[in-house]
Amino acid sequence: MKIALVGTRGIPANYSGFETCAEELSVRLVERGHAVTVYCRSHHVTYTKPYYRGVRLVRLPTIPNKYLDTITHTALAVAHTLTQDYDVALMFIAGNSPISFVPRLSGKKVALNVDGLDWKRRKWPPLAKKYIQFAEWLATKLPNLVITDSRQVQRYYRERFNAETVYIAYGADVTPVPPGEFMRQYGLTPQKYILFVGRLVPENCAHHLVKAFDQLKTDMRCVIVGDAPYAENYIKELKAAAGPRVIFTGYLYGNGYHELSSHAYAFVETSEAGGTHPAVLEAMAFGNVIIVNDTRENLETIGDAGLTYDGKRGAPALAETLQALIDHPERAEEYRCRAQERVRQHFTWDAVTDEYEALFKRMLKK
Repeated sequence: MKIALVGTRGIPANYSGFETCAEELSVRLVERGHAVTVYCRSHHVTYTKPYYRGVRLVRLPTIPNKYLDTITHTALAVAHTLTQDYDVALMFIAGNSPISFVPRLSGKKVALNVDGLDWKRRKWPPLAKKYIQFAEWLATKLPNLVITDSRQVQRYYRERFNAETVYIAYGADVTPVPPGEFMRQYGLTPQKYILFVGRLVPENCAHHLVKAFDQLKTDMRCVIVGDAPYAENYIKELKAAAGPRVIFTGYLYGNGYHELSSHAYAFVETSEAGGTHPAVLEAMAFGNVIIVNDTRENLETIGDAGLTYDGKRGAPALAETLQALIDHPERAEEYRCRAQERVRQHFTWDAVTDEYEALFKRMLKK
């Protein structure tokens, strides 16, 4: 098959879960003999070669603006698909649904992975929220089919729009690495720090962890990995509220991310919105104790393999859960084993690729 992936920032992945999905999926599909193209935003992807691990890269410009970046680049990308002989276009993000019909004009099949319920994110003003909700409805009308990576989001589309979607999970295949230069750089000791990884935007609620950590009786450190464009004020407030034991690393990918994820005492996911969070699955695969904000989507992800806190209570509730875990380290090993086993059973990229490949073949037969 000839397959195009449209709507992400591009690969190699260096931003978020969708980029990781695009990389893991496209590389595996190429290894299985398919021809895969990933559309990349020229201002975001610094990799300059025309192919990455066998995947063809098409770089197109965009308007680097909070509201226009994604839709502008996707519009150019879907227009470009009209000139190509792809069989299938896999698009990402519900907000791109209004133009998801374009590849169909030249006979291509289109699948749209809608992600989580993005309108719940605090960053969007009321008009943007209304647009995203309208785009969710269009997602049930314009592409050939809709993909969700969360059963909770699948249920939402069924109840809200009376629309059936295809559930395909997210994957997590990682290899723990020994302590090295990044641990030394930040002065970290294995099993002596709490880790957060994610975009530093209000709806991801890193402030829960920063404030909770200040209440803990421990000599551990707290490591915040991540950053975000267009969120300067929130990040400034986070850093102002953080005590001296909180470390902000900024973006970390590759070896740095793997090294810090391999040796944390616990991983905390504070987000109040979204579907399946890739960082949670990868933290589970690394063998971390997982603590999540108790949204339905997070509970679905961890099953019985992690701990929760009451997100509505925020920092005080998280502090209670963290303190109990720190005071009873014998619980940690049990949850580490549970987390890794859950990923092995339900969330591998090879299994995810199997499902996408089979889905594309079914679409082409219709």
